[in-house]
Amino acid sequence: MDLITSAHHDKNPVARYRAVKCYGAYVFDTAGKSIHRVLARATVLATGGIGRVYRHTTNPEGARGDGLAMAYRAGARIINAEYVQFHPTTLAVPGANNFLISEAVRGEGGRLFTPDGRAFMEDYSPQWKDLAPRDIVARAIHTEMITHGYSHVLLDLAACMSGSHIRERFPTIYATCLEAGIDVTAEPVPVVPAAHYFCGGVLVDLCGRTTIDSLYAAGEVSCTGVHGANRLASTSLLEGLVWGDRAAGDILERNDLCLVSEDRIPPWEEVGSRESPDPALIHRDCGTIQDTMWLYVGLTRSSHRLSRALYDLDHLLHSIEQFYRASQINDALIGLRNMAQASKIIAQAAWHNRRSCGTHYREDAIEPPHSALYDLSEPRFGQGLEF
Repeated sequence: MDLITSAHHDKNPVARYRAVKCYGAYVFDTAGKSIHRVLARATVLATGGIGRVYRHTTNPEGARGDGLAMAYRAGARIINAEYVQFHPTTLAVPGANNFLISEAVRGEGGRLFTPDGRAFMEDYSPQWKDLAPRDIVARAIHTEMITHGYSHVLLDLAACMSGSHIRERFPTIYATCLEAGIDVTAEPVPVVPAAHYFCGGVLVDLCGRTTIDSLYAAGEVSCTGVHGANRLASTSLLEGLVWGDRAAGDILERNDLCLVSEDRIPPWEEVGSRESPDPALIHRDCGTIQDTMWLYVGLTRSSHRLSRALYDLDHLLHSIEQFYRASQINDALIGLRNMAQASKIIAQAAWHNRRSCGTHYREDAIEPPHSALYDLSEPRFGQGLEF
């Protein structure tokens, strides 16, 4: 739900004038529907990414930006939040998950078409066509969908590969699509781009320490800097495995970590009503966030789109905060609040970065002088660490 910090929760007034320190977290028990105060010598954020703030994503249900939002509210430094990687081809069948269709399919001859049968990649990459890099392919598909109102485009394997070759070379894709009612050996696959990986996040050092004392982060919620503006395949393992291991080792080696007294931290107090929040409002607000992020803070961005996104998200976040404080808390409401906060963080970062770089593409980009290099570690919020 929220991190417990000296600046926000300590009853000792002197603590507010010292460097911010994390004491633990208020945790929602989904089974017992209760909120627990969990105090700890060190707290590790490992909540994953933000994919669910977009209409289409390869991420699981829990990737709502919870850790990003909690860290931001606590005062941790967030960097590179504008860099969201999209995969160009995921399964677009109502009721099915956005299963990732490997780029190897296009590598072996698979081609992209509009629903009315028009090949379009040559318009966006005359040299590489369907073999263009994933960011170009993803933007091309997105542009076709936005311009012509398509809900998806088509990826045709059957025209270039035999059925036996498809089943042998891509058994998982074949089986998954068949389960969704698509026989890829005989018909094209409906696909859409989808939010895939969050390259930004909570700034950490080489040991996983954030800018808040006793707070660590590992995995996709963190920003180590290894991805720059666009992640390479499989390097996400670094943030999860390497930084996770280094954070654990650092915590074990530290002798300055101490457990705060329970007397100094109040238990969670609900100030809202005991009535459950209206699920219709939660569902509608989630959909509004996802549509706003997909259309205005997605693969192709501009000043006009981003300003509209910030206006809408600011109004929505204010309404959701009031909704949150006036209702009985449940997991869906917690997720909605964090989705709204995470979305605004991403939109703000995208607005401030006027240059196209990596996964952040602006139609109205201001190109830097040839002698200038854009600092990917340029701070977005708060103060940072020195490496």
